[in-house]
Amino acid sequence: MPAMGGGPTGHAMLDAARAALGEPPLPPDTTGVSAMPGLGGPLPVDELACGAVLAQLLAARRLNGGRGPVELDARHVGFAFRSERHVRLDGVPAGAGFAPWSRFWRTADGWLRLHANYPHHERAARLVLGEGSPDAVAAAMPAEQLEAAVVAAGGAAAAVRSPDEWARHPQGATVARLPLLSLTRVADAPARAVPPSGPRVLDLTRVIAGPVATRTLAAHGADVLRVDSPHLPELPGALLDTGPGKRHTLLDLAASSDRGILEELLRAADVLALGYRPGALDAHGLGAAALAARHPHLVVVRLSAWGTTGPWRHRRGFDSLVQAATGIATAYGDDERPGVLPAQALDHGTGHLAAAVALTALARRRDEGGTWHGELSLAQTAHWLTASGVRATTAAEPAGDVTPYLVTLPSPLGRVTVVAPPGAPAWVRGPVPAGHDRPQWEPAAQEGEPA
Repeated sequence: MPAMGGGPTGHAMLDAARAALGEPPLPPDTTGVSAMPGLGGPLPVDELACGAVLAQLLAARRLNGGRGPVELDARHVGFAFRSERHVRLDGVPAGAGFAPWSRFWRTADGWLRLHANYPHHERAARLVLGEGSPDAVAAAMPAEQLEAAVVAAGGAAAAVRSPDEWARHPQGATVARLPLLSLTRVADAPARAVPPSGPRVLDLTRVIAGPVATRTLAAHGADVLRVDSPHLPELPGALLDTGPGKRHTLLDLAASSDRGILEELLRAADVLALGYRPGALDAHGLGAAALAARHPHLVVVRLSAWGTTGPWRHRRGFDSLVQAATGIATAYGDDERPGVLPAQALDHGTGHLAAAVALTALARRRDEGGTWHGELSLAQTAHWLTASGVRATTAAEPAGDVTPYLVTLPSPLGRVTVVAPPGAPAWVRGPVPAGHDRPQWEPAAQEGEPA
């Protein structure tokens, strides 16, 4: 199914991902992408989306011993990258949207983007902008000054920068020196096979990118157990969208008893997906060096907004903020105001790439042994998007009906309808409420311990 009519092939992103993973070039005709309207716009979002999905499908094929070409319906990819728009609970739209304060704000010298979907982030923004005339307060301050004030208050914000301004920024310059992603053998360890019932994935991620990665791994047969803090609840719509195929438990890592439970889970896990800010969980023994020393069998995949190096490495970030800071919002804007990507493609693209990293690492652990750690960030994905040199398509939103790409799953919450995973088997169970499950691996996943 080769691409036709100038549609996206995904080869540019796929080649970049495989090169960063240290994978060999693909033989001709290994992949095919159907031609149809894509996500479109001035940047190659279609290439990003198709290539990221192809990367994880090929990694799953390698791990599972599959053969033959991988064919992809790009229209399906377009809907999957907007999956939050199509979630239904008992037929009623239930996806997570943006809160009123999560928008662009006019400043004295440009624009600021806030992310205030979570109550604690909105409180921080309100603390800086006040309750009376927040737009007037914003309009009186330079964007970077306002950005710094919101961040200092514990909020999440980014001044809208041009691509050149981001390139001159210390964090932008740091990110530009990084590869698209990394997968590193950090220590020696015996070879270890994946359990016959599928890999066990401990999911300590939030929002979209990390949960998309683990949702994808669940579609490939992983036993995914998501762990959240009882003091940091997730948005219900986000759990519906990214929860299919997973179980969900709550652990308070500040409590020694719950840390002990987490340690038991790690001993039997194959993959740990981390999506918190770099360093945020180090005090709980989840730093890279500590994990490699205690659990050399464990594949660790870390996702962050800005990367693990540079002055912003500890800063909060979301897809919308990375778009604003890196020049994407400028590219999609006009003379009146900044714009946005046609999907939260940095989140979704990075999520699929993270799944590719995890699957590739599992294959290497089986074939070569070793302790494997991977790292990705939304900012690195954004850099590929703005600097790849790939010609963008200009097609509008995907045409046609989303219905053929939907699946309705049973859930304790009701009947949940979501976009099925492109190119992979559909999940057999729907999302569950937060804390629905005990903090343990499924019995089936304990059969046939790895050698």
